[in-house]
Amino acid sequence: MSTPALQFSPELLLRAQNVRVAFFDVDGVLTDGGLYFSESGETLKRFSTLDGHGLKLLQKAGITPAIITGRDSQPLRLRLQALGIAHAVFGTEDKRPAAEKILAELGLDWSQAAAIGDDWPDLPVMRRSALACAPANAQAEVLAAAHFVTQRTGGHGAAREFCDLLLVATGRYAALLQAYLA
Repeated sequence: MSTPALQFSPELLLRAQNVRVAFFDVDGVLTDGGLYFSESGETLKRFSTLDGHGLKLLQKAGITPAIITGRDSQPLRLRLQALGIAHAVFGTEDKRPAAEKILAELGLDWSQAAAIGDDWPDLPVMRRSALACAPANAQAEVLAAAHFVTQRTGGHGAAREFCDLLLVATGRYAALLQAYLA
């Protein structure tokens, strides 16, 4: 078995080791935050396949990915369906109650939650979670609240970095990687 290339601080790994649910914002985290409109007014979104694979790996590791977003669109719903994500709340700016409902459904509490967000509406969930993460291009107050800031930006692999951190912290990263190397 090869040694994984990823390294995180022991403090960060301790903070993340009991995480069982990961909350994700969409615009600015799973997408680059831009809003694209076709000539007919249809909203288009660009998603990173790196991020998508990270979400699938979380599920394999027993960590539930949950989406809480202020917007709603058919492209987003199709992407989440393709990734098999069962927990999603659309069209809400008040994200804390949505997260609390998901925690209750899963029988978990904030000490078992991690969150990644990029703007003020994400702060209530981030500040309560055991681990808070922000993409490199997040708003200043969100960067200040984060325990971990990714090297990559939203929609360009930031969510994958967050997923990888959780996988390393819970001890599942090496085994999942090995399955691809065998």
